[in-house]
Amino acid sequence: MMESGAPLCHSCGDQVGHDANGDLFVACHECNYHMCKSCFEYEIKEGRKVCLRCGSPYDENLLDDVEKKGSGNQSTMASHLNNSQDVGIHARHISSVSTVDSEMNDEYGNPIWKNRVESWKDKKNKKKKSNTKPETEPAQVPPEQQMEEKPSAEASEPLSIVYPIPRNKLTPYRAVIIMRLIILGLFFHYRITNPVDSAFGLWLTSVICEIWFAFSWVLDQFPKWNPVNREAFIDRLSARYEREGEPSQLAAVDFFVSTVDPLKEPPLITANTVLSILAVDYPVDKVSCYVSDDGAAMLTFESLVETAEFARKWVPFCKKFSIEPRAPEFYFSQKIDYLKDKVQPSFVKERRAMKRDYEEYKVRVNALVAKAQKTPDEGWTMQDGTPWPGNNTRDHPGMIQVFLGNTGARDIEGNELPRLVYVSREKRPGYQHHKKAGAENALVRVSAVLTNAPYILNLDCDHYVNNSKAVREAMCILMDPQVGRDVCYVQFPQRFDGIDRSDRYANRNIVFFDVNMKGLDGIQGPMYVGTGCVFNRQALYGYGPPSMPRLRKGKESSSCFSCCCPTKKKPAQDPAEVYKDAKREDLNAAIFNLTEIDNYDEYERSMLISQLSFEKTFGLSSVFIESTLMENGGVPESANSSTLIKEAIHVIGCGFEEKTEWGKEIGWIYGSVTEDILSGFKMHCRGWRSIYCMPVRPAFKGSAPINLSDRLHQVLRWALGSVEIFFSRHCPLWYGYGGGRLKWLQRLAYINTIVYPFTSLPLIAYCTIPAVCLLTGKFIIPTVTSIVFLFTS
Repeated sequence: MMESGAPLCHSCGDQVGHDANGDLFVACHECNYHMCKSCFEYEIKEGRKVCLRCGSPYDENLLDDVEKKGSGNQSTMASHLNNSQDVGIHARHISSVSTVDSEMNDEYGNPIWKNRVESWKDKKNKKKKSNTKPETEPAQVPPEQQMEEKPSAEASEPLSIVYPIPRNKLTPYRAVIIMRLIILGLFFHYRITNPVDSAFGLWLTSVICEIWFAFSWVLDQFPKWNPVNREAFIDRLSARYEREGEPSQLAAVDFFVSTVDPLKEPPLITANTVLSILAVDYPVDKVSCYVSDDGAAMLTFESLVETAEFARKWVPFCKKFSIEPRAPEFYFSQKIDYLKDKVQPSFVKERRAMKRDYEEYKVRVNALVAKAQKTPDEGWTMQDGTPWPGNNTRDHPGMIQVFLGNTGARDIEGNELPRLVYVSREKRPGYQHHKKAGAENALVRVSAVLTNAPYILNLDCDHYVNNSKAVREAMCILMDPQVGRDVCYVQFPQRFDGIDRSDRYANRNIVFFDVNMKGLDGIQGPMYVGTGCVFNRQALYGYGPPSMPRLRKGKESSSCFSCCCPTKKKPAQDPAEVYKDAKREDLNAAIFNLTEIDNYDEYERSMLISQLSFEKTFGLSSVFIESTLMENGGVPESANSSTLIKEAIHVIGCGFEEKTEWGKEIGWIYGSVTEDILSGFKMHCRGWRSIYCMPVRPAFKGSAPINLSDRLHQVLRWALGSVEIFFSRHCPLWYGYGGGRLKWLQRLAYINTIVYPFTSLPLIAYCTIPAVCLLTGKFIIPTVTSIVFLFTS
């Protein structure tokens, strides 16, 4: 790809190629989805005439060309389809990396880079051996073997589809928007051409307020212009990645749960969230749950000890009877017929026993809460008599405890349980810890060292898993080789329990979650809302999407690397494109694209890696840096558990992020209390897109504010975060224009998100004007003549 400059097809992995005019072939002009001509012709012949990624209809000229060409390349297309399963970021190939030394006295982690270069040498030798065969004599595969290797029809179909809103529903909505725009134009024409000289100040103030209201309305409407619906097919996912008699090929997922103060965030609620994660309908060896205790509370630690013990009974019960939801507090509180669809005779007996066990578990946890109401003068002491390291919540070392997983703890039936890890990052006076965003970034590093799953699902401590198949819904998108390559995250809507029938505090946010987010899904994707989101780990590391054009760096000609290791010559570029490429560099936190390194020889790679200064970007941890190079996740098989725990303690140190890109370009972005909006915005600016997933059964449910003060505090926090983003360098009004990776309607949506708090100022002024008019006897509306009065009447 370095030689030709052409991107790769998302379906078959070949180069996209060029059209008859010599330009790069583009199947969809809306989203520039990379597809070669052969795959495009196959899609048309199969009756699919809309883009697999955005759902937009293909160009009629391209469709006519395909119909005229006929079906002359069926054999070629068949070979492409047979090879398509091995292409993409989600192919389950783990790099062969030897054991790494986690001692930090090894200068710059040189063994890491040596091992990587050796693996690249092996890879290149394999490629050379495969290329020694004559091109005119392709290997012949027996027909019997072809039939055996051919996947089933269900496994070869798309894992998710996009279908637009029906025109009979969308057209009237768009017509109303256009009609309102026309009315607004006529209204402002009248207001501006008919000033009130006697009260010019009041008139001008009212017109300015009205213009702002109209501007806010326009910002809110146009991002909803093209909403879409999506449907995921879990059965096809299982048929493709969970074949009978073979190990599961589903990607691993690391769950993040964040909590701070156990007295404000009850441990029982956090425990229910953890239990629902451990019992999720997903292979147990692919699930790891990390609980971040940012308050270093011994109460949280002890409650997790009790939770891990109760999970040995709860998890097999959930999976045996397929109950929903799998949070015990909310399952036992349901007022439904729990015998429905449960035909096992033992279900009633086991359910009663499980409810009794849960009540005993609640008594133990509540006893811990009651004990924690008063802190001893000498501080908390653990069961072995040693002081609790987190007695000083602002000055304590990092703490990690693995409860389940590879510790040997199994459920009561002898089956393996998902891994459960307690994490409390180090805190020292004089360091900026960045609240939730800093805690999430610490979890990213810990999980990368211990499990390094390619996907991350983060939840608030009060958001439990309501749909045990929610992770599979997300994997239908992220593991789809045609869709998931460019997806940075899959966002689920927020749903809440305990809302009264009238929803007096507007906790449901129906307009935002059921209308606005669907509209954004039709552009570049929904915003990140802080919880219920499945991330691509590579996107959190600041890398750009694989399908984006590789950056042709203009600085290479004057760099030391180009002098020592000259790269292959590239064709001349248009000056405008060179400028765009230079601008794109500012949006990429990653120093290089992983796919580009394979195009250099061994000496060039070693020179490139040594000069890229990973430590300045990711921090001084060779083990963690090695994990960032594994696009498909996983840890070295020869890695020692005690060594990894020691390294995990190191990466959560309070000084680890000093002079790195954490919080600036990598991970959750700092600078605002609404770090969720800022982090999602940065990913969209790099060219990633996000997906909105709305299963029939809500994926996650949380606890909504139940009083006015809590609701007002929540709204105030959101507004403060938006104002912080507005005055930062990441403001959507001026950030991210280089490279043109952020679509204009998507930008309008982000602008609307950060400017809405300022609407309070013109709103107060506009509500005050009528009172001023009554007190002064001056009015902002011109005097209506008798002729106009008769006409309007």
